[in-house]
Amino acid sequence: MHRAPEPRPTFWVRIGALVSGRRSWVLALVITAIGGALLGLIPQSGSDQQSPVLLPPTAESARVAELLKQFPGGDTAPVLLVITRNDGSELSPDDLAAAQQARDRMSGLSGVAPAPPIPLLPATDGKAALAPLALKSDLTGFDLSDTVQALRDAARAGLPEGVVANVTGGPAFGADIANSFSGANVTLLAVTGGVVALLLIATYRSPVLWLVPLLVIAFADRIAAVIGAAVAEATRLGGDGSTSGITSVLVFGAGTNYALLLISRYREELRHTSNHYEALQTAVRWAGPAIVASNATVVLALLTLLLAQSPTTRSLGVQAASGLLVAAIFVLFVLPPLLGLFGPKLFWPFIPRAGGEDLTTTGPWHRVADWVSGHAGRVAAASILVLAVLATGIIGTPIGLSLIDQFRVKADSVTGFQTLAEHFPSGQTDPTRVIAHTENTDAMTAAIASTPGVASVQPAGVSDTGLTQWTVVLNAAPATSEAFKTVDALRDSVRGVDPQALVGGTDAQALDTKRTAVRDQKVIIPAILLVVLAVLYLLLRAALAPLVLIGATALSTLAALGMGSWVSIHLLGFPALDNTTPLFAFLFLVALGVDYTIFLVTRAKEETPMWGTRGGIVRAVSATGAVITSAGLVLAAVFCVLGVLPLIALTQLGIIVGLGILLDTFVVRTVVIPALFTLIGPRIWWPAFRSDDIERTDELPVLRPGRGDGGGAPRHGAQTSLPAPGRAR
Repeated sequence: MHRAPEPRPTFWVRIGALVSGRRSWVLALVITAIGGALLGLIPQSGSDQQSPVLLPPTAESARVAELLKQFPGGDTAPVLLVITRNDGSELSPDDLAAAQQARDRMSGLSGVAPAPPIPLLPATDGKAALAPLALKSDLTGFDLSDTVQALRDAARAGLPEGVVANVTGGPAFGADIANSFSGANVTLLAVTGGVVALLLIATYRSPVLWLVPLLVIAFADRIAAVIGAAVAEATRLGGDGSTSGITSVLVFGAGTNYALLLISRYREELRHTSNHYEALQTAVRWAGPAIVASNATVVLALLTLLLAQSPTTRSLGVQAASGLLVAAIFVLFVLPPLLGLFGPKLFWPFIPRAGGEDLTTTGPWHRVADWVSGHAGRVAAASILVLAVLATGIIGTPIGLSLIDQFRVKADSVTGFQTLAEHFPSGQTDPTRVIAHTENTDAMTAAIASTPGVASVQPAGVSDTGLTQWTVVLNAAPATSEAFKTVDALRDSVRGVDPQALVGGTDAQALDTKRTAVRDQKVIIPAILLVVLAVLYLLLRAALAPLVLIGATALSTLAALGMGSWVSIHLLGFPALDNTTPLFAFLFLVALGVDYTIFLVTRAKEETPMWGTRGGIVRAVSATGAVITSAGLVLAAVFCVLGVLPLIALTQLGIIVGLGILLDTFVVRTVVIPALFTLIGPRIWWPAFRSDDIERTDELPVLRPGRGDGGGAPRHGAQTSLPAPGRAR
């Protein structure tokens, strides 16, 4: 049979030859050795023990927190010892004496700032007592966690039976959040690795093959964690436990996606040649561009997070982008040499043989795609309607978790805070702070006192820099809309006296955090869409296809947010979505969802010149259906693993992204996109393909040069015509 001439060497032909040769394992060994050296040379930053920093330094409440250091005792942060009885009865004189002794034990510990003792404050109902202490404000990470735990141990040592001690306050909350990530990386890595292993075994039905990609990705994850943290430190963006955990999930999820695409194409090529090195080279040549395009899309989308004001959000962008670059390098340059070294026997007992069935013309995915393309109009309308209905779930969803609602499990700081709210006046234990110039003291006090929603005001010290601070007790419950309205009114009132006056405190921080999140969403979400659209235009070189794809992806993302919000609020009973959840969920769903889009449309673009628009998309779905489904299940399961962490924000993120990936996999890539491509026809590819390039008679087998099997005639089992007569659409 006539063979097409060998193609001129291209970049990906050279890369395929580099990583699939008989001695390419040397390349894998060198890269692995370099990675191991980096693990040993780059010091551990310890950032995974830090609490998230959601406020930028320019936020008003953050500026107040910084200015408080200029006041006497400003280099300290208050913690509160709360004493109650477990049966809810009144505290006896012996109980109060024990509480005083507990406070004295705590005062002598390292990390507690020396200060005149403040008398124990019993509640008016006699059922609780409060004892404040001051910690050094420079405590962070491990030091803060250890100090708070020592305080709790000291408080509870020797208490009478039935007496309960809780330690709360800002430092205690910070320690509990940091402790929620203690050992989390190990747990997260173990659970993630187990989930990926099970799904890889189910996908390949091999007791051996799953080990190779899993070990490659697991090693890449460890290197990515070190490099990402180092890059964040070098750029002064820092990091925290949440960014480390999310980065690990992204590396595992995206890395597994890349590995599945490459191995799937390798297995397909083994059905067309008995030379596994040739099959591997062809697989890298055709899958490599899709992997690079997918990786570039996600990396660029993550880098849009640098436009955020929130330090944690910016840190995530840098760490995750670095991690995904590492994942792509290992999948492209370490995985293929290992596949070539072990050969097709890795697929045992289902070893693909030359002359096997062509996945593009047989199997369940071919039948699904053929049916969808045959009923394109009705299928597209019904699918889009379902997605639009699901998207309405986001309407009216409350956004913004209070400080006490951050934890999915019981935390001592939360219990103590709730106890304070039950037995002490609202705001008394955690007042709002106002800072202004001292010369306006009388007018400022009057302005604060006259503000609606203010219960009381008290001057609380003068700095050496000519500033005065006031403690302000609000009538509203903490972190409520009423408290936010009072903070806004208070800011307007004090600036009428002193334009440079500032309002801070916990309620102000919650309000500023919410507004920072809203601002970041307005800036970053359009940036993400523009980045993804630009990559699709660069990849496809078509006018209409990228717009259709980005529209379908955006609608799918909104549907996932609506469905995930409903599950979080109404099914699981969470009070609200966290401020960061909508942005992170949108980012991951769009960026990672485009992975599957790229897998699908790059294959469709490859098939379209020979088989027409409809035939090309049907064959693309047939060839990629299994790998996209497997990758989607892996990625959804990996994100759901975030639920092992005790923070509600990460649980919500896992739920929304997990559901969204499944929706994207089974609805958008399988149904919506094939239906829309079929409906639009050849115009979808203009000007990448002209109508003359696509609309050819189905009966003419068109040669396609440049394939790993030498090009030429259609492969064994390939159909030369579609069921529909006439010209290809």
